[in-house]
Amino acid sequence: MSELRLAVVGAAGRMGRMLAQTIPDTLGVTLAAALEGPNSPELGRDCGEMVGAGPNGVKIGADLAAAAQGVDVIVDFSSPAATVALAKLAARAKVAHVIGTTGLSSDDLEAIAEAAKETVVVRSGNMSLGVNLLAGLVERAARALGPAWDAEIVEMHHRLKVDAPSGTALLLGEAVAHGRGIDLSQNSARGRDGLTGPRKSGEIGFAALRGGTVIGDHSVIFAGAGERIELSHRAEDRGIFARGALAAALWTRGRPAGLYSMADVLGLG
Repeated sequence: MSELRLAVVGAAGRMGRMLAQTIPDTLGVTLAAALEGPNSPELGRDCGEMVGAGPNGVKIGADLAAAAQGVDVIVDFSSPAATVALAKLAARAKVAHVIGTTGLSSDDLEAIAEAAKETVVVRSGNMSLGVNLLAGLVERAARALGPAWDAEIVEMHHRLKVDAPSGTALLLGEAVAHGRGIDLSQNSARGRDGLTGPRKSGEIGFAALRGGTVIGDHSVIFAGAGERIELSHRAEDRGIFARGALAAALWTRGRPAGLYSMADVLGLG
């Protein structure tokens, strides 16, 4: 079976660089295109040289439409605006789209869902296989415990992260909401401050911490009367996200058009 040809978007970012380092060691995939914004100082540079792995013959470019014509999967850790544009482009080209971008709005998610009617889209706020297994456990716990147990999600990331709560925290919040059969957007509490009054029954709380070089720590706390359950994941290496994204890319082969999650990739969907 031929290797899947991948386009990495956001190639000069933290995740793009990690993907460029990880792809050569992953069976079944090859780097065919590396894309950056039109003002990136890395344009024209050999992607392999950029990450210190030696030249690989893939020059960093900015023509997304051209790149989409010669690849099987777009792996996208970019920005919300770029991801929405890419979703539309991938739908037209019938190219699979693996999305690890965070900070997406409800309108962005609607646009991605529309694009998924035409091609395979795998989207997750966190591509780690461990985090997505954690989300499955959280959903099961939320279903078993019910709203009588207060649910709080605590996350910490490096000081440069620009969105909060993190995409992973929201992924875990959705897992709690799904387990309870409720809408997260109508039942979440974020950024409590001042005289907030007693905790509202059934709400899902979020706390975001930022500092240092923390890659990503996440805990879901279920607090009941006289007892507490904590389910946690700590990322020690950014490579876990790249390996998960590549597992998702390989999983897309032969799938029908649709919007999928990492739970589907893991067989938990």
